[in-house]
Amino acid sequence: MGRRASRQAPVLFRPKPTQVRSSSPEATMAAAAAGSDLLVVRLPSPSAEDPLHHDKKKLLEARKLSCTFQVPISSSPVDACKLLDQMIHAARVAHMDELELYFAGGDDYGPFSARNELESLNLLLKTINTLLVAANDGAKGVLQLLVDEIVVRLRSVGLTDKLQMALQTENHEIEDSLLKWGEQHGVKSKLQIAFFEGAGRGMLASEDLGVGDIALEIPESLIISEELLCQSDMFLALKDVNSISTETMLLLWSMRERHNPSSMFKMFFETLPSNFNTGLSFGIDALAALEGTLLFDELMQARQHLRQQYDELFPMLSTKFPEIFKQDIFSWDNFLWACELWYSNSMMVVLSSGKLTTCLIPVAGLMNHSVTPHILNYGRVDQATKSLKFPLSRPCEAGAQCFLSYGKHPGSHLITFYGFLPREDNPYDVIPLDLDTSVHEEDGTAQSVSTSVTTHMVRGTWLCRSRGPPTYGLPPPLLSHLRAALNCDHNESTPEADIKENDRMVLETLVSIFTPMLEGLGEADDYNRESASWDVVLALDYKDLQRRIISSIVTSCGSGLAMLDS
Repeated sequence: MGRRASRQAPVLFRPKPTQVRSSSPEATMAAAAAGSDLLVVRLPSPSAEDPLHHDKKKLLEARKLSCTFQVPISSSPVDACKLLDQMIHAARVAHMDELELYFAGGDDYGPFSARNELESLNLLLKTINTLLVAANDGAKGVLQLLVDEIVVRLRSVGLTDKLQMALQTENHEIEDSLLKWGEQHGVKSKLQIAFFEGAGRGMLASEDLGVGDIALEIPESLIISEELLCQSDMFLALKDVNSISTETMLLLWSMRERHNPSSMFKMFFETLPSNFNTGLSFGIDALAALEGTLLFDELMQARQHLRQQYDELFPMLSTKFPEIFKQDIFSWDNFLWACELWYSNSMMVVLSSGKLTTCLIPVAGLMNHSVTPHILNYGRVDQATKSLKFPLSRPCEAGAQCFLSYGKHPGSHLITFYGFLPREDNPYDVIPLDLDTSVHEEDGTAQSVSTSVTTHMVRGTWLCRSRGPPTYGLPPPLLSHLRAALNCDHNESTPEADIKENDRMVLETLVSIFTPMLEGLGEADDYNRESASWDVVLALDYKDLQRRIISSIVTSCGSGLAMLDS
């Protein structure tokens, strides 16, 4: 048993998987008629179309949680907050993803992640606000109390933002020119461009922004998408070349448009960095520092894939269409630059035509990612205004950096395609495991292990709120799988002594898996990072993270064994 990396070849570029709001109602609400003493708040139950519907419904039932709540109009603040807690617990389950379901213990009511918490609280805020609009004077008091408490809890998400990044004094005249260019073309912004320590460019709030406020609004005419590509001579030349996708055409278009002095997007391309410094540009020393990690394999595979893509395109296109694909513009270095541009800046957007497509969004691409973002749901052009809006899911004070969500990604993905590691604990930093799915009997035959989960993983045990039995800070599905594989599963009638012995076998097995992995990473590098290149520093930071995760597993297993001994 050991580690398993995802080794699928990357597509030519990966857009940010933006969350697109559904046009259907998110919740239904009604005021009860029982003497007007009660309000009934109904949250949406897990949809049958949700692939996790069964697991969520089972979890709601196990925790005796309902999606319908009766709120007495005369509720005291304490009673109202207790009811709100139950609503939040139900909303959290409804918004859980596969990873959160995997790691949630039986007595874990959350929060499960910043994303989950923001989605849950925003659903409740919208629900209560809608009810508040139609409420009579007697009901407004308790509803307003709930709204105020939800906003307080939203403010508590990401309280350490200002501690993480200090504003630097930098000359950002060219970035300001981009913002002015955008405003001349219809961009509306409550953000301004700034430089931040350890993160470079970003955007901060120019005024206090509340939940639902639109921080940035980009007209559809400024969105770089395949609709713009279709107007070019490059598209006419390539549309009949079967082996070239629309995404590849967009990448090639951006390579040429970058050098077009009369381009409408000249200002946008001029403000882009000459080097994106993603993992795809790692040098030999950085790759050497990563040897033995999953990221090393992923980077080598991605680089090989991109080089193969380039060699399939050139010099073939330059020979066939010399006026369009000039050799000095369509070099390997420029191709890699364009790949990094689209990997790190593209977003998935539903245009006003209803088509979901990969796009570049000038100005919006300057916002940095956070595990606790201010902007979570975006990606659909407003049909009325023909603009792409970026609403806040939690408040952002004037002068604070306004963060966007790039998606639910582990550090390896963020390094490879964006060139950074989050400073916060990232719940998506997991190590996948390749475990045997069979158990060997005494006669040597192998029997298949049947469990409801077939993919197993671990992450830092510091993210778990329960360190004692029966989970010891480890994911319950993994422990269930190992108990079944080791023939040491137990039930309510199993004697306590046998349970302890079974747990000992499972913990010792995990130690035998992860101790060699930890040894394989070696000791922490005694390296002067202040004088090291950016890529070596990033590689060492990633290796430290992997070492920290695996060490936490070994430590938790050791603590569990000590508990069993005592």
